[in-house]
Amino acid sequence: MAAPTTVDLSAALIAAPVPIGHWLAVLPVVHCIALGAVLLMLRAYPRLQAGLAMAGLAGLALIDAALLAKVAAEGPLTMVMGRWLPPFGIAFTVDLLGALLAFTAALAALAGGIYALADIGESGRRYGFFPLLMLLMAGVSGAFLTGDVFNLYVWFEVLLISSFGLIILGSERQQIDGALKYAVLNLIATTLFLIGVGILYAAFGTLNMADIAARTTDLRGTAPLMTLASLFLLAFAMKAAAFPVNFWLPAAYHTPRIVVSALFAGLLTKVGIYALIRVMVMLLPVERQELTPVIALAAAATILVGSLGALAENDIRRLFGYIVISGIGNMLAGVALGGGPVGGPVGGIDGISGAVFYALHSMVMMTALYLAAGEIARRGGGFALSNLGGLYRQSGGFTALSLVLFLAACGLPPFSGFWPKVILVKAALDLGAGWLSAAILAGGLLTTIAFGRLFLLAYWRPAPVVLTPSKAEWRTGLPLAALTALVIGFGILPDRLLALSQAAAAGLADPQAYLHSVFPGGVR
Repeated sequence: MAAPTTVDLSAALIAAPVPIGHWLAVLPVVHCIALGAVLLMLRAYPRLQAGLAMAGLAGLALIDAALLAKVAAEGPLTMVMGRWLPPFGIAFTVDLLGALLAFTAALAALAGGIYALADIGESGRRYGFFPLLMLLMAGVSGAFLTGDVFNLYVWFEVLLISSFGLIILGSERQQIDGALKYAVLNLIATTLFLIGVGILYAAFGTLNMADIAARTTDLRGTAPLMTLASLFLLAFAMKAAAFPVNFWLPAAYHTPRIVVSALFAGLLTKVGIYALIRVMVMLLPVERQELTPVIALAAAATILVGSLGALAENDIRRLFGYIVISGIGNMLAGVALGGGPVGGPVGGIDGISGAVFYALHSMVMMTALYLAAGEIARRGGGFALSNLGGLYRQSGGFTALSLVLFLAACGLPPFSGFWPKVILVKAALDLGAGWLSAAILAGGLLTTIAFGRLFLLAYWRPAPVVLTPSKAEWRTGLPLAALTALVIGFGILPDRLLALSQAAAAGLADPQAYLHSVFPGGVR
């Protein structure tokens, strides 16, 4: 147990005036919660509710863009609640990693919101789709921006509550079944997370991330840090759907409306990966290094299970669910490679930068893939591969967009999925983990075969029945085209995103700027 530290509480209460720019750290969460409350009061006016929601999602993207620009230019920033200075007050601390993920999540949510104008009818709006979406974004944004471990748990709960509401929107039998599987595994993960938070507080006497990062070395001989690391690894792996606790995802993500599946695939598992990176790399780097063999094995198994599962599926939504799982494996591989081999130097950033880049790519690409699945069903009459065909003859433009997304998901050039896989394979080879690089490449090959099968059956072969040409719909076509453009842009012009990913990884490996943002006068 750590010895208590004497702190002048009067000094803790006298916080300096908060600079205006620092309000950006908390503004995304405040914006989402306030707008969600307004939308809830407008349930009787579905058209007005939808228009206000679109303006709100666009505003969230602008706020997050301003936050990212400020953090990229000036470094991490901290906003403290209630004039209680850290580590006593609740702090929102935003570094480059959190700002990047929050901005990308806002773009994905905006695309999903536009698609929902066509996918969610008046009944779904009255039952609260748009308020639940804003509450979901409050939870996602809060998780990315908080500087407190307990509040990370709180924001997980917020996004889980809203996701439960979204997954059962429509109250169909399969939705209830999917929601039950989704709820049970996520509640188990949440319980493990909360147990870890309790042990962490007992050991450190604080839950402020910066304070924990500064004091970990001093407490390594007395605090049960390996127990903590193992608990957090299991909890976040369950939330991210990593092997062997991944079976809930393909059983749940195919049940809700397609726009809900798109938002879940793009955002929710990435929150789990973000929490894993934040806790294991910044707070518990030595323990993460000692767990490297376990994380690497889980990463390889997740990649292969996801890729093989995609090969076996007939339902496109379940196929894409396994693609989500395979991508989680690639990000886990980056976590395993982030600090070098056991016994080696801690603080390597290539693996972590690859994981960050892959997370940004996956948020955009997986959202777009599920939106494309909705278009496949609309044009082809369903999600079953055995009943699809002729999509190429029906729409060459949609076929081209789909092919770009398929190639990006496989990690093939010149699209966004290529560069993070190159980084991860190179990092694995540099550290002598050739078997892990082989797993990453094998996963890419199996994914390519799965998407080749999808393209041949759904697009290239003749339609089993005569298809009625579908009228172009801007509310579904615009978000799909915009996200696909991002996938192309990230692939053709990767330099800026590579630099930001490397800077975000470097900030985790050496969090001095993060600590200085929270404790300008030095850690207590």
